[in-house]
Amino acid sequence: MAATPTARQRRLGKELHRLREDFDATAEEIANRLGWSQAKLSRIENARIGVRVSDVRLLLELYEVDEGRKGEILALAEAATRRGWWHRYQQVLPEQFAKFVALEAEASSALAYATYTVPGLLQDEEYARRTLESARAVTVDTQRDISTRVEVRMRRQELLLRKENPLKFDVIIDESVLLRTIGNRDVMRRQMLKLLSLAELPEITIRVLPLGVHREPIVGEAFILLKFRSTEDDAESAVAEDEEDVNFSDVVYIDNSWMTAAEFLDESLTERYHRSWEALRSVALSPDDSVQRIYQIERERWSP
Repeated sequence: MAATPTARQRRLGKELHRLREDFDATAEEIANRLGWSQAKLSRIENARIGVRVSDVRLLLELYEVDEGRKGEILALAEAATRRGWWHRYQQVLPEQFAKFVALEAEASSALAYATYTVPGLLQDEEYARRTLESARAVTVDTQRDISTRVEVRMRRQELLLRKENPLKFDVIIDESVLLRTIGNRDVMRRQMLKLLSLAELPEITIRVLPLGVHREPIVGEAFILLKFRSTEDDAESAVAEDEEDVNFSDVVYIDNSWMTAAEFLDESLTERYHRSWEALRSVALSPDDSVQRIYQIERERWSP
């Protein structure tokens, strides 16, 4: 599987590209001075390959970057070379999903719309297992495969609970998701209770889209829209000054279910999904009313 560029790698590449432009030199000129191919420098600036810290140091010295700024960018380079927890699973994760997990880990916030199941970030472990096991009706997945995927799903949820910069997650859940049996009554009741517990966290907002309201547009697929900070406060990414923020476009990931390949949308379509999410939010229940609806469904449909 090809290496997946993280937000740090993309940020580093953009910083190095901007420094070269400030130095008023072409990629060909810099590559020749360092004895590199122009293709190597291009791949570094576009985050298409990993970059060694020693190579970043060479570039910074050539660009005559002052010591303070050099230290910040080298710290970013060190961070960009560190592997995330998901790398241990890269042999078993589909390539597109591995790319999504890497980007999700560095997003500052996410907007999601759930159409058929509770989003993975909010799933109870048994609910997740029953959801993933359902694929075995038409695949050759082993129980070990399922357990590994459940493990990955639970690890992803740590983003919501980390002490520093937890992921801000705002999700719209179609009411049908809360009424649809996954597993059995006990599984569904525990899932409802988990949603109610997570809704109390300040960084998580859960909205229910009632079945009885008209919605426009009618969106059939589940999706998640990842957003990234332009400049973070930690030393690893404090390389951009206020007037030089490095901005990253939002990323939309479409979950077409396990039967078809999930995909990332072209940047030109991202805003369309953002507007769709906002339109759906306008007819969804408020967060407080959504909690009450989840509690009502748990009590009336799933409790013994």
